[in-house]
Amino acid sequence: MLDRAAASTVTLTVNGEARQVAAAPFASLADTLREGLGLTGTKVGCDAGDCGACTVLLDGAQVCACLVATAQAEGRAITTIEASDPLIDRLRAAFLAEGAAQCGICTPGMIMAAADLLARNPSPTRSEIEDGIGGVLCRCTGYAKIIEAIDAVARGANAYAPVAEAGCAVGARIARADGLPKVQGTDRFGADHAPEGALWMRAVRSPHARARFTLGDLAAVKAAHPGLEAILTAADIPGANSFGIFPTIKDQPVLAPGFVRYRGEAILALVGTREAVEGIADAALPITWEVEPALIGVEAALAEGATPLHANIPDNVLTRGYLETGDVTEGHRLGAATAEGRFRTGFVEHAYIEPEAGYAIRVGDRIEVTACTQAAVMDQEEVARVVGVPMAQVRIIPTACGGGFGGKLDVSIQPLIAVAAWLTRKPVRIVYSRTESMASTTKRHPSKIQARMSADASGRFTAYEMQGDFNTGAYASWGPTVANRVPVHATGPYKVPHVRNATRAVHTNEVPAGAFRGFGVPQAAIAGETLIDDLAERLGLDRWQIRRINAIGHGDRTPTGQVLHASAGLPECLDAVKAEYDELMAAAAAHNARGGRMARGVGVACMWYGCGNTSMSNPSKMRITLTRDGRLTFLNGAVDIGQGSSTVLLQIAADALGLPPQAFGFVIGDTDKTFDAGKTSASRQTFVSGNASKLAGADLRAKILALANAGPTARLSLDGSRLTVEDGEASRVIDLATLAADEAGIVLMGDGEYDPPTTALDAKGQGIPYATYGFAAQVAEVEVDRLLGTVKVTRIVAAHDVGRAINPTLTEGQIHGGIAQGLGLALMEEYIPGRTENLHDYLIPTAGDVPEIRIHLIEDPEPEGPFGAKGVGEPALVATAPAILGAIRHAVGVRMTEVPVLPHKLWAAMQGQREAAE
Repeated sequence: MLDRAAASTVTLTVNGEARQVAAAPFASLADTLREGLGLTGTKVGCDAGDCGACTVLLDGAQVCACLVATAQAEGRAITTIEASDPLIDRLRAAFLAEGAAQCGICTPGMIMAAADLLARNPSPTRSEIEDGIGGVLCRCTGYAKIIEAIDAVARGANAYAPVAEAGCAVGARIARADGLPKVQGTDRFGADHAPEGALWMRAVRSPHARARFTLGDLAAVKAAHPGLEAILTAADIPGANSFGIFPTIKDQPVLAPGFVRYRGEAILALVGTREAVEGIADAALPITWEVEPALIGVEAALAEGATPLHANIPDNVLTRGYLETGDVTEGHRLGAATAEGRFRTGFVEHAYIEPEAGYAIRVGDRIEVTACTQAAVMDQEEVARVVGVPMAQVRIIPTACGGGFGGKLDVSIQPLIAVAAWLTRKPVRIVYSRTESMASTTKRHPSKIQARMSADASGRFTAYEMQGDFNTGAYASWGPTVANRVPVHATGPYKVPHVRNATRAVHTNEVPAGAFRGFGVPQAAIAGETLIDDLAERLGLDRWQIRRINAIGHGDRTPTGQVLHASAGLPECLDAVKAEYDELMAAAAAHNARGGRMARGVGVACMWYGCGNTSMSNPSKMRITLTRDGRLTFLNGAVDIGQGSSTVLLQIAADALGLPPQAFGFVIGDTDKTFDAGKTSASRQTFVSGNASKLAGADLRAKILALANAGPTARLSLDGSRLTVEDGEASRVIDLATLAADEAGIVLMGDGEYDPPTTALDAKGQGIPYATYGFAAQVAEVEVDRLLGTVKVTRIVAAHDVGRAINPTLTEGQIHGGIAQGLGLALMEEYIPGRTENLHDYLIPTAGDVPEIRIHLIEDPEPEGPFGAKGVGEPALVATAPAILGAIRHAVGVRMTEVPVLPHKLWAAMQGQREAAE
């Protein structure tokens, strides 16, 4: 808690310049740099020294600025990302060229840590680089590109990214279009800016999972605390006190109306000066609690007589998903071997390095919200509902988004700050603490899966069935999406004639579970791929071989009855990893033959993933404008959360138009200026918005060619207001300044809109749920300590069918990052409400945890995709955990059915195996 009353003038030497600032002696240096001096390049991700995003140099050595008291820095040299320094400049260039910055929230801290390392050790080894940046967490990149960038600087390599010529952008490794601000530390994230004099907001949250509450005299509290502008309750919501993802399910209150359904639910909001808001302890507020028994876990929620969380859902089952084809009983009868198992996964935290932050301001009868988000138009809909105004009176301006992975699809801060700004008529900002973010926002669905699979003597699968319960927590969020996506994908990317899959999304008194990179498919893949290993063992087949026998390919039919006429590159993915799989298997056999404490193992797993919404309309619309003075602007409503859509869509649009990417300016996500491009999720933006971008570019090109009376092969170039159309003897120069323009100076524009061709699924899950699918095969090598039960992943080989890699550097970065998250899912990430609500207790992979990753990009073009492309964001993650589990089993013979495989759990399983053998 800040003690701003004790503030005094402090002189700090920052980036070689003496700066005076008012700050309390014990205020953190990070807060003083950001709020006092406006140096927001130093980011705050945890305020506890766990994430390293706030890393600066203090007398040349890296420190977490959030752990340094401002008084301790007086008289010392402070270097931040804003510094003009040759080494930092070289690191910026290398990070940009190598694709080392994805969302960019950790990038300033990474660059500062790297500068410290290289100043001390100009020629570090890979291991020394990992150690040097080990105090800075990155959730996006998987660290590989970061390490490559630092190594490039150490080797003295010239760091540059190619510049694409007109018509050659697709397939080029150009630098991220929005990358320069990320490496300079000038990109504006949710906490980085707000109007002068903005009020602060803090939500007061329930410490109980299920309880009723009454409020005492809040007016007295307000009177006792000068600077406290308002205390908002459910009664103050001007519109509907409810929000939710689906039009028919608006079940989550903005502020709880007298009862709470999970620990962390917001009940009050304090609005005022920062000192006033942060100076009030929750315990000082007049809240009386009546705690009720909570339903924790799906077993409790489904038990006979369990109290419903929602009156309209008496059995606590939010929704069910189902798929059936063939005759499962007959399929099992035809099998020569059958495997079955029960599998569990727990809550997983998104752990994006940027906690939720932003501000809102009322402008007349309109409300404007500037915040981190994955879905600007969805935010617009929810804010309009809660404030009680038409959508046209709401403007959403996305900030740079410091990671999302699905966690920033649901609204969080947006309704709160919108209501506060609407009622107070003053700008209001909010910045979640790390604990608040982890306690209150959505998680990956815990799952409880029972599955059974059969294969004939030759290894061909004959039947698969599964029943899965997914804990969707207190509110619906994306529970229906998970319940409906999993049955389609549960068999994995294999030919299985007889299938029956059933799922339930179940309400509990736990934190809501929502979207998280894969929408339930990673959980299902753990079950399915484990059973495939079981069948291979029982039939005496190699694990790669049984997958290759059954791999779905061109012309094959999926369990929904959809025929994959094109772009089904799983066989090619498996073939691409075969040589390395054989090499690693031989090395593991030789290693294990020598005995010893460390056992080595190899696992293989495959995946598939439908790009876009499941059997639903999924449109996107883009626009490109050209003004009289030659300004070419790409109006793109797709929010980039670090995956690179701003760059990829620009490359697509540029080639469709025929001008180079550097000719464009762009506007991203602003709902007043862009069309609805749909949410950034479901691996849809490259495919869906990519098609819309291509159509917009083609539309503008057609208008230019028509104006010039030129043929389809004409070449375009733009120099100020001079637009040259080269078409042999028909070439001409168009002076844009002479053309009629609208009030914005626009003379020409191109629009593109695309909605993938899908059909609804019938009662048995039959139909065309997705227009295209991503495929992958991954191989994992691990070493297991037989005495301690620890697991070290030493290598991953990943082959991904991406249709067409629009930007191979960004595609590789997505695969690296997905693998890192899959590794965390498999081995370390365990969210326990009330216990792991910080980045000290909740562990995510560090630079030293992520192994060498070898990538094979398989390009089996998708005719429906833009230049053949399809998505890779979620496919990157799905196969990793099952491959690691298979490798553990190969190493020590233990079949693990629950993740994360923590050391004590693996040790206990190995002990049980030894006792059973004795």
